[in-house]
Amino acid sequence: MKRLKKFFWPLVSTAAIILSIYILYKDLRGLSLDEFMASINAIPLSGWILACLATLVAYAALAAYDHLALEHIGHRISLWFITITSFTTYALSHNIGASVFSGALVRYRAYTSKGLTGSEVGVLVAFCSFTFALGTFVLFGLVLVLEPAIIERFADFLPIEAALSTGWLILALVALYVVGSLVGFRPVHTRWLRLEYPKPSLVFRQLVIAPIELIGAAAIIYFVLPAEGNPGFFIVLGIFLASFSVALLSHAPGGIGVLELVFIAGLPDMDPATVLAALAVFRLFYLIIPFIMALVIILIFERQRFLARPGNGED
Repeated sequence: MKRLKKFFWPLVSTAAIILSIYILYKDLRGLSLDEFMASINAIPLSGWILACLATLVAYAALAAYDHLALEHIGHRISLWFITITSFTTYALSHNIGASVFSGALVRYRAYTSKGLTGSEVGVLVAFCSFTFALGTFVLFGLVLVLEPAIIERFADFLPIEAALSTGWLILALVALYVVGSLVGFRPVHTRWLRLEYPKPSLVFRQLVIAPIELIGAAAIIYFVLPAEGNPGFFIVLGIFLASFSVALLSHAPGGIGVLELVFIAGLPDMDPATVLAALAVFRLFYLIIPFIMALVIILIFERQRFLARPGNGED
């Protein structure tokens, strides 16, 4: 059974990648490299600049996840250290995949050097994961309530009323979480952790910061999409939420193939070449460049830790 669990998610991830690439191949076999490069070259300088700024907003919000979590467990650490640790954590986990490297190891190495215990790091990881899920729920609920017709892009057999009722249900669950903090529901005990409701001031900041990260990430794609056939930011945001959620569930590293499949299905009125070009820019700014920077940061951090050990100082 343990061996089966060990290989289950890697198999799911591999199957998701292969299936996505196969479907994309069938849908895009008429697309040429020249068309793709023409779409890249057609992106205006303003689009590149705005996409870069959106990336900075997204990663700044991710750093705020860790800041809120540390405030929740009662630790004060320099904002610079939190920002670097958060950036490194997410840059790696976004690329390698949550099933293989969730970021817990990076946070453990970094935050235990600042005095946190292993269980406190566990609470921090759980808090950040929940903050991300909370932001996803908030935005999903809003998209389904304000743009219920988006469901027809993926499941035209479902009535719009179903999307509307689902959106209100999701927002009701978010409201229940807020009420739990205000009233002071009992903490959740597990074998390893004690999870308590954050104080109301933290919850309200979660409700602001978590959506900002996702809005920033979706904006990277939106800013480099052409105006022709563009359904607007709110629809692009909804498609991004769907694609990113499917990518996380598939455990595909970097959501490879999955993001492209969902976006092309969700934007049928746009030229597939322009959609792929926008996703290439997203991968460059949100995944590839941060990943390279994260590897450099880890090498520097580990070198400093090594040199700090007794007997390993430089001559």
